[in-house]
Amino acid sequence: MGVSLKDVAQRAGVSIKTVSNVVNNYQHVTPAMRAKVQRAIDELGYRPNLTARHLRKGRTGIIALAVPEFGNPYFAELAGAVVDAAARHDYTVLVDHTAGLRENELLVSQGFRSHVIDGLILSPIHLETEDLMARTETAPLVLLGEREYEAPYDHIAIDNVAAARAAVGHLIGLGHRRIAFLGSRTGRERQPAHLRLRGWREELAAAGLEADESLVVVTDGYGRADGATGMAALLDRGERPDAVFAYNDLIAIGAMRTITERGLRIPDDIAVVGFDDIEESSYGTTTLTTIAPDKEAIARLAVDSLVERLSGNPVAEPRRPRPGYRLIVRESTASGPESVLPKDL
Repeated sequence: MGVSLKDVAQRAGVSIKTVSNVVNNYQHVTPAMRAKVQRAIDELGYRPNLTARHLRKGRTGIIALAVPEFGNPYFAELAGAVVDAAARHDYTVLVDHTAGLRENELLVSQGFRSHVIDGLILSPIHLETEDLMARTETAPLVLLGEREYEAPYDHIAIDNVAAARAAVGHLIGLGHRRIAFLGSRTGRERQPAHLRLRGWREELAAAGLEADESLVVVTDGYGRADGATGMAALLDRGERPDAVFAYNDLIAIGAMRTITERGLRIPDDIAVVGFDDIEESSYGTTTLTTIAPDKEAIARLAVDSLVERLSGNPVAEPRRPRPGYRLIVRESTASGPESVLPKDL
């Protein structure tokens, strides 16, 4: 049999209620009493029954995270950070895959798993504000990602325009003038590709440079093959840039493959900056300069927001926190050692 609250209480010489107060982290327990009970817990190896605790509160103890792409390392890394953040609140995470399809995003947002989860963290691609406004599911929802919404839900996202400007500003500071944007999309103006493209345009304009639209490449998707194909198309039409700012690291890595296959050197002939700071960006033959969103902060803010909504604490307005990001300089733009510029963006 496992160790019970009663066993801990007997070892510590206190009441079961006192042990329960310590386990549930109630504030009115004195430091000395808390230390005494914690010592008994450690000695006996007591583990709280989290399922029972959640059920007493009318909860399942499970939250869902729905992401568009399992094959994109960014979402795998983000999911790991969400799992870690949820564990600090004694929550288990169910990870769902929408494949970036609107019908799947609608399905999860409308609560088709509502009988097994307490709340949802969703990173949508195609949902629109009207879809979210029509949501009837009562379980709390927190949005991730760079889509802009005017909907009554907490939304955690970095400032994409400012981050893109930091990337392009880095290239301009190195003397590059023909800077391509690889990974544009057709469609609505509030998608992240459009926000990063806006940052590209704004930073060029701020530097007194023309935003040459012939250097903007639309891609079908956001993967390595899309980057390789897009870069090939750009070079084939004679629009050779001296630098590339890619929508994400996967597109950048694909572009770098094409650049080297064409006999061009990185960064001497064409410098490259990505976005996301996936682990792969640190281990290529040429390491990738990239914008690194603070994934741990994104995960922590998302989980904390969801747990606060679940706690019943009144939160009047939806919140829009802006996690930080960093520009990490590697070999694709500089020959020196890896550095972070600036230190605190």
